[in-house]
Amino acid sequence: MINRAPLRFSGKVAGRFAAPVVLLLLSALFAAWPPLRWGLVATLPLLALALWDFFQHRHTLRRNYPLVARIRWLMEDLRPYARAYVVEGDLEGRPFNHDERALVYARSKGELDSHPFGTELDVYSDEYEWLGHSIVPNEQAPADWRIDVGSSQCSRPYSASLLNISAMSFGSLSANAVLALNKGAAAGGFYHDTGEGGISRYHREHGGDLVWEIGSGYFGCRDAQGRFDPARFADNAQAEQVKMVEIKLSQGAKPGHGGVLPGAKVTAEIAEARGVTPGKDCISPAAHATFSTPVELLEWAAQLRDLSGGKPIGLKLCVGKPHEAFALAKAMRETGIRVDYIIVDGGEGGTGAAPVEMSNRVGMPLREGLILMRNALVGCDLKDEVRLAAAGKIHSGAGMAMSFGLGADWCNAARSFMFALGCVQSMRCHDDTCPTGITTQDATRQRGLVVDDKAERVTRFHRHTLHALRELVVSMGLDNPWQIEPCNISERQNSARSDSIDQIYQFLERGQLLADPGSTQYAREWAYARIDSFARAL
Repeated sequence: MINRAPLRFSGKVAGRFAAPVVLLLLSALFAAWPPLRWGLVATLPLLALALWDFFQHRHTLRRNYPLVARIRWLMEDLRPYARAYVVEGDLEGRPFNHDERALVYARSKGELDSHPFGTELDVYSDEYEWLGHSIVPNEQAPADWRIDVGSSQCSRPYSASLLNISAMSFGSLSANAVLALNKGAAAGGFYHDTGEGGISRYHREHGGDLVWEIGSGYFGCRDAQGRFDPARFADNAQAEQVKMVEIKLSQGAKPGHGGVLPGAKVTAEIAEARGVTPGKDCISPAAHATFSTPVELLEWAAQLRDLSGGKPIGLKLCVGKPHEAFALAKAMRETGIRVDYIIVDGGEGGTGAAPVEMSNRVGMPLREGLILMRNALVGCDLKDEVRLAAAGKIHSGAGMAMSFGLGADWCNAARSFMFALGCVQSMRCHDDTCPTGITTQDATRQRGLVVDDKAERVTRFHRHTLHALRELVVSMGLDNPWQIEPCNISERQNSARSDSIDQIYQFLERGQLLADPGSTQYAREWAYARIDSFARAL
């Protein structure tokens, strides 16, 4: 019987010492032959690195396979790019596939955005959904639409574009990214949501309309202890550039989760925008301290409206427990206090870092969340006063049209506008190494983002996407996108059956929850809802 142990041993030795031995031999060759001595400049540092790997104790692969094991790290770093540009098909990438990104790039650059040779979608699979067109398209439809936001309790309503920049804070975005977004918004006549990080100097520089988002950290309107400060709020909210105020209850990326920005990352500029101390941990609690019940939330919203000088005050949330959404609607009915708008953020949303469990397993997707909130407002006869917006992977006129058909009055987008800035979906938003300078505070990386050029792309993407929405409205024979109904949207349940959305989901009639909640699928959740607590009624 042949003893193969020596061969196995030789294989192990060869694997572990291959790189050092080869480098050592090359170094000897370069040293012995004068014409090749410049090769020592390359081989000696690599040899030193291989020896370091061999003797270090932290990484097993590097210790067992010096230098060679580092190739694994290189491949990990290049994996998102290789997958996006070499491996994936046009419809396979996530969160946004190649075709979705290419559409935004084309529209932002003003290039041809048509597609040849028919759809690449499998029209007999559940990935296909469609809008019902008309035999008599309405070519007389207006060229542009806007939506007035403001209930009867709002003295300074705002006329909003149908597509706006969703919440992204300075700090998660770079200074140049904020400048480009706001300049593009100013040129295109749409608003720029600040995110919960406060109003920075970069939000103010170009004068674009702002929606000021206030989260649980009360950045920009907090006292030294982190509590809400009415006087500081009024100073910022009454600025002419601030058109609306948005109370952030939760976000699609990590609903129900707070956050901590380590002190090392709290620069002087970020501290200035947030109203905190530079170099100290900046904490966003999971829950607000100013309210704990639906009634208290509405009373605080009314206070904010007064302090702002009568501007629209709204809520932003990713829908979680249905009875909490009904509790808000029930509280508005019983107290008479109205918020002016509600923005539904889908669980598929997110521009920055979030715990993977939160991103993957918490939060209602946009479609279900939008339908539920629409039913809460319509079922309580509140929809005429309380506007409803959709945010979550909106990137096209078709996506907007679908949202309008489910009850939205306008749409917001975040990642799509990042693509307009040049984002390549490198998945480096959270580690300060964004290659396009969008989500990094590294000045050398930000340098590549030229504000004037990218601002024009932001404006063009907005304009061409709204044009695409109008073309769909025209093809459907309608006067405006608010006339799109659930029955105009169809989707597949399987390869042999499709139905319109209103045959799949229940859409309530006006006042139905007030008159006959038992006739709805929400009877149990409606009974759970209470105005004195977000907990379920027993």
